[in-house]
Amino acid sequence: MMHSHKEYPLIGEHIHTEKLSNGLSVFAVPKLGFHKCFAFFAADYGGADRRFRQAGNWVDTPAGVAHFLEHEMFDMEYGNALTKLSMGGANPNAFTSAEITAYYFECIDDFRGNLETLLEFVSTPHFSPESVKKEHGIISQEILMAEDDPDYCVYYNLMKSLFRHNPLRDSVAGTVDSIAEITAKTLHECHNVFYNPSNMALCVAGSVGLSEVIDIAQRILPEQPGEVPGRDYGIREELSPGTDRISKAMEVSKSIFLAGCKSEPAAHGSDDLRLDLVSALGLEILAGHSSPLYIRLYSEGLICSDFSASYESAAGAAYSMFGGESADPERVFDEVKAEVQKLSLNGPDKELFARTKKAAIGSQIRSLNSLESICVSIAGGHFRGYDAFEAAEMLATVTQDDVAAFYRDRLMPDNMAISIITPKEV
Repeated sequence: MMHSHKEYPLIGEHIHTEKLSNGLSVFAVPKLGFHKCFAFFAADYGGADRRFRQAGNWVDTPAGVAHFLEHEMFDMEYGNALTKLSMGGANPNAFTSAEITAYYFECIDDFRGNLETLLEFVSTPHFSPESVKKEHGIISQEILMAEDDPDYCVYYNLMKSLFRHNPLRDSVAGTVDSIAEITAKTLHECHNVFYNPSNMALCVAGSVGLSEVIDIAQRILPEQPGEVPGRDYGIREELSPGTDRISKAMEVSKSIFLAGCKSEPAAHGSDDLRLDLVSALGLEILAGHSSPLYIRLYSEGLICSDFSASYESAAGAAYSMFGGESADPERVFDEVKAEVQKLSLNGPDKELFARTKKAAIGSQIRSLNSLESICVSIAGGHFRGYDAFEAAEMLATVTQDDVAAFYRDRLMPDNMAISIITPKEV
């Protein structure tokens, strides 16, 4: 085993890290004065990981396997693991994103027993043709309901506009047709590949010690390390979108839109974290509720209070997004592009930059009051090769020139597309 302990004076935190002999990375963040404990067990496996290399061979799987697997993992010989965790006083849940699948709980009492349950059901598959058939029906209904959701449609229409080949085009849950191809054999194979300890991370935070967590993990999880699978996200994308506009009529009272811009992703590691921070800061200065653009568009009635912007990177791709409700999405799109051009030339206002940066550092520090936020960020950073606890210190080094470069290099009009959901005509 390899143990390390690191302190972070700027944020007043410290973290214990252990790499177990089976390849599992364990992180423990002690929080004195907290009555609650939080455990987060994650696999570096998401909806975009559909083509992978194992034992020298490339394997293709249908869209939706990672999400389907998440649903099926709770079935145990004794019943449903969610019920057992709830009876143990835990508040459990799980999610699948494009990048990771995670299972977690929060509790005050019996942390040890709940952690044993968590590690046991995630590492012990119980799939049968009957359970898979039942889950097909449940997830199919979930997919059909999502396809009637305007927010879902405006997002995935944008992804299909921006990307020609990348699996980010497709819903994490897959389609009714794609999940029909999933069998118990598919789930067992993908669990064996991606749910091996070498491809996973266990993060705990609160009034809990690392030695207790390690003891439980070593007793329950497989003893041997596994192979970390290679990933293939398809042909390298051009930065120009596949199509610059897409529109769909749905049952909405006012048009909603989402515009996006493709950009080159950062390299694995600390550069990835820095780009996340610079991008978030740049987008807040551009379109945050204190920005001149937001105030002007809101006062003119062109946007509503739900207008927001964000930066995302996954599956070898990166993109920025902004959107919300609007009576004139095309006008807002043009106004944002004009503001980006101005900021590219002149850089952000000095006082606005300083104020927004100070607020961002404060937000990073406040997030440490959330045990869930701590564990999610640590696991996500680990899979992407960086230390999430370095965010506040790194953010302090970001300059106005860094943000101006973000506008110039990563919000180029030729790389933008817009997705609009319009009200159906009566």
